[in-house]
This record gives sequence, structure tokens and C-alpha cells, in this order.
Amino acid sequence: MPAELGECRPHPKPAPYNQQPRAQPTKSTPATSAILAKPKRHENLTLNDWLTVFAYIDEHPDLPQDQVVSYFSS
Repeated sequence: MPAELGECRPHPKPAPYNQQPRAQPTKSTPATSAILAKPKRHENLTLNDWLTVFAYIDEHPDLPQDQVVSYFSS
């Protein structure tokens, strides 16, 4: 087997990809490392929370929904 068959010819290197121009950051906002406050402490109720709400609704069937919401909002 000749040595010429075991070698591959050199291939040209690919050119770099065309990149999209990035938007320049605005200078009107000050740079800060402060962590923003979360809008709510809990967004989703846990299973225990749901069971507590439904137990309260079962104990007070004549209460409208807005009063139940105001009871649990505090």
C-alpha cells in the first residue's frame, strides 16, 4: 500500500460567520449592582395553601369570594 493513499490533502479553513451588529447600551440609566426587589413573595400557592383555603370555604359556605380573598390577603 503506497504512503500517498494514507494522507489527505489539506482543506481550506472556513471563513468566520457574519455577525449581526449589536445594539449599543443606553447611557441614560446608571450602572448598578443592586438586586431588584421581587414583586411578590409567593406567586403560586402550595398544596397546603390550597387545602387551607378550601377548608375555610367549606366552613363558611355563605361568604362571597371577595371576602374570602380579603381574609387570606393579610
